Amino acid sequence: MPRQSAILDGMDTPIIRVTDVHKSYGRGPNRFDALKGVSFDIFEGESIAIIGKSGSGKSTLMHILALLDAPTSGNVELEGVDTSTLKGTNLNRARNKTFGFVFQQFFLTANASVLENVMLPMKIAGIRRSERKQRALAALEELEMADKASSKALNLSGGQKQRSVIARALVNNPRIIFADEPTGNLDTTTGAVVEDILFDLNRDNGITLIVVTHDEELAARCDRRLYIRDGLLVNDTTEVAA
Repeated sequence: MPRQSAILDGMDTPIIRVTDVHKSYGRGPNRFDALKGVSFDIFEGESIAIIGKSGSGKSTLMHILALLDAPTSGNVELEGVDTSTLKGTNLNRARNKTFGFVFQQFFLTANASVLENVMLPMKIAGIRRSERKQRALAALEELEMADKASSKALNLSGGQKQRSVIARALVNNPRIIFADEPTGNLDTTTGAVVEDILFDLNRDNGITLIVVTHDEELAARCDRRLYIRDGLLVNDTTEVAA
């Protein structure tokens, strides 16, 4: 059963606060409103599914939450900090230290080794190579991928690629993992294993998990489900543990 939502456990300080966020593209007759005034809080340790059909605005919302894009208007706070005040190096540092990313398309460098792929976020963070290697190997060991450290990413199966991506997401000890359709390119059995890994990290390590999906079965495993339709938050459902 899903864990009880952090908001029901009396935690009243959100790790992310979204207030009246709008996002528009284009101008005049070509303007498209992807988000139309979305507001909600996310609490540390929660698992949250953002659910919606293609074009609903769910991916736009994820990019804004992950500081990969900025809202046209409205406000996003990260641990009480107005993210619109973060620029340049400070923005990159906040994103790199706080978030880990697991994408459907993997985004691994095909001809680089698994170890090199996993070390990349730490290279961006300026961590010395010896520590990068040590932490990357530890993450691969946790994901049962240490024996593939020297293999090229192009030689991995889909499940192995996603395990490598999760290892890469973990190496900077993120507070939050964003998983965008994390099982979309996997068969049912492999997808179930990847789901278990993500929810174990949420439950055992206390990492906040934000899953973007149209898969109702995956969403049902989360503490909360935010339903997005035509750029609006139409439902915020909290699952209470039995």
